[in-house]
Amino acid sequence: MVAGVLTSAVTAMMLAAVGTGGTSGTTGGGTGDDSVEVRAEARFAPPKAFVPSSALTYNQELVPAGSWIQVTQRSDQRGTRVSLRVKGMEPNYKYGVHVHQKPCGADPAAAGGHYQNKPSTDPGDVNPANEVWLDFTARRDGSGASSAYHDWGFRRGEAASVVLHREQGGAGERLACFSVPFAPQPEK
Repeated sequence: MVAGVLTSAVTAMMLAAVGTGGTSGTTGGGTGDDSVEVRAEARFAPPKAFVPSSALTYNQELVPAGSWIQVTQRSDQRGTRVSLRVKGMEPNYKYGVHVHQKPCGADPAAAGGHYQNKPSTDPGDVNPANEVWLDFTARRDGSGASSAYHDWGFRRGEAASVVLHREQGGAGERLACFSVPFAPQPEK
């Protein structure tokens, strides 16, 4: 592979149903604490970049080409934690970040709507209890981090990206998108 492709490609690790040696106590058979971990990282590039990336920037002022993102998901029968780390963002800017339903595309709308634990068309259900919100304010050096924990997990094939929005909270203009191979929560 060309070195440039290696640096901008997603590094993804998926460990599905890894036993940790403990007993979960939540299943009748005491099968152990099954867990899933997904870690993906990439450098942002414009949608039509010569070297494609799974992290796309639609606004290079706020999400510069070459800035970095990492998303980690850890799920077990008790719940799911999603963590976000970034570098190279606009210092002191307040970013809204949510998990979305579909992978990224050249059109910012390609990622679809927010992933919701209980799908709804009611605007009142757009909230951090029903969705995965990873809002953060970039530090002076352009780095940032956040995480969210829920006692629920993703449904198979229904969560596929993280979108950075112009505003914190419910939504706003889509600044960038990162396709992430989220995994479903292990069965209880």
